[in-house]
Amino acid sequence: MTNRIFSALIVFSTAAALAAMALITLLLNRFSTERSAAELRDSCTLIATAVEQTGGDYLRRADFGGKRVTWILPGGKVIFDSETSPGLLGNHADRIEVTEAFSKGRGSSERFSATTMDTTLNYALRLNDGSVLRVSGAHPSFMRQLSTMAGPMLTLLLITGGFSLLYAFLSTKRILKPINDIDLDHPDIRKSYTELAPLLTKLRTQNGMVSRQMEELRRSRDQFSLITESMDEGFIIADPKMNILACNSAALRLLGTETLPEDNRHTIFSLNRSDGFRKCILNAMGGVSSRCILPGGKGECEIIANPVNNPDAVSGIVVLVFDVTERRQLETMRREFTSNVSHELKTPLTVIYGSADMLAGGLVKPEDVADFGKSIRGEADRLIKLIEDIVSLSKLDEDRVTEHEDVDLYELSGEILRRLSPQAEKKSVTCLLSGSKVVYNGSRTILDEIITNLCSNAIKYNKDGGIVEVKTGQSGGKTTITVSDSGIGIPPASLKRIFERFYRADKSRSRKIEGTGLGLSIVKHGAEYHGGTVSAESTPGKGSIFTVTLP
Repeated sequence: MTNRIFSALIVFSTAAALAAMALITLLLNRFSTERSAAELRDSCTLIATAVEQTGGDYLRRADFGGKRVTWILPGGKVIFDSETSPGLLGNHADRIEVTEAFSKGRGSSERFSATTMDTTLNYALRLNDGSVLRVSGAHPSFMRQLSTMAGPMLTLLLITGGFSLLYAFLSTKRILKPINDIDLDHPDIRKSYTELAPLLTKLRTQNGMVSRQMEELRRSRDQFSLITESMDEGFIIADPKMNILACNSAALRLLGTETLPEDNRHTIFSLNRSDGFRKCILNAMGGVSSRCILPGGKGECEIIANPVNNPDAVSGIVVLVFDVTERRQLETMRREFTSNVSHELKTPLTVIYGSADMLAGGLVKPEDVADFGKSIRGEADRLIKLIEDIVSLSKLDEDRVTEHEDVDLYELSGEILRRLSPQAEKKSVTCLLSGSKVVYNGSRTILDEIITNLCSNAIKYNKDGGIVEVKTGQSGGKTTITVSDSGIGIPPASLKRIFERFYRADKSRSRKIEGTGLGLSIVKHGAEYHGGTVSAESTPGKGSIFTVTLP
């Protein structure tokens, strides 16, 4: 700012001096030109009067004081010139001052000579006989006058420049002193220029704003830390030198590291030293997104590393760490489910194919044909039921069941028990219905499958002459369906797995009992479809209680 003010004062002072000199020179030149023109006009008038009175002889003996006198006839012919023989001069009828004098009685003109850098002033008067008398005189041009005055002007300019430098230095120091004395942290408007009051007010406001922004940055940092620490996923940020800029506790836990090293060498490779992790990080630092699966602290974790790209280079990486243990377990369950489905489909198909092959080959006695037909039909029914259960599970998994209506669960349970009465009669099982009328808005088809599967299992795995009881009601603002039996019960080790697909608690007994192994899985998914849960309690040899709770 000091240099700008100093330079501005110097430039202004110098420009003012130059402008003043130029103006003075112009005024002097104008005054000099007007004075020379007046003298020329007076001389022409005097000479013309003398010629009118004494004739042309006056011109030949008179002294014109350095001025050039020319006498021109009406046709433009020169009959007298004080400097050159008239015979050597051409016709002057086209000269401006001569033309004006012939037409108006008087005329004047200026002609600049680039050679002599002078201006010739001309003045002409028409005499009584019609001829024209012209008087010419040389006058220094503006450029000549300027060159003549160059020396004094340069001296004056140097003197002015010196005073300008001194004035600019002192003025700059005086102007800037109140500004330099301002306390930027606590600006006082009273101790500075009034004109700076808006600036100082703005500065004071900005100081407060900066303080607030710093506090906001601290809060944002704390909030960022709180958010990342609340994440179940691991979150890591590293710079191009592999130094850790941010790392939450989930990342440490998933990677099997309790704390960051205390030697201040917090490189990302200190979190996990496996080859897979190193390769994933190096690929990301090379500008390529990468992922890998690693054995973590308590399972498996997936690493996703993405580069932070700038136009010129990679400025860092962001790494996410996911616990994929459950997902891998689900994949294992899916593979097991596929294997189980294949097995469950293959068994009845093998029976059907074998029976049909024997019938086609005539290997069955006529009296046994009916038994083979019943066997084929039974296995076909088993296939159909298996496919129907798989389709039901698929719909529940994909959430494709959308029709909802008000369903009386007490009435629906009664219908299902009546439908299953032939199955119950075969084992002399008594089916009871208790509770109260409960209307629930949901999918009638799914609710029917839930109650049917629970009741069917309660009958199939019951003792001969046992009891099955279905109870509907409400508790704590929720709807409950309870199915209890006095059957064989479920071992404690199997209670956690009975809702898995194709899982059977007693595989030796299950071979003798018809079923697909998907019933309880359908019950679980049907309850979850409605936002509910299913639980089981059992005592081996005494029976089981299944409770479906719906919101």
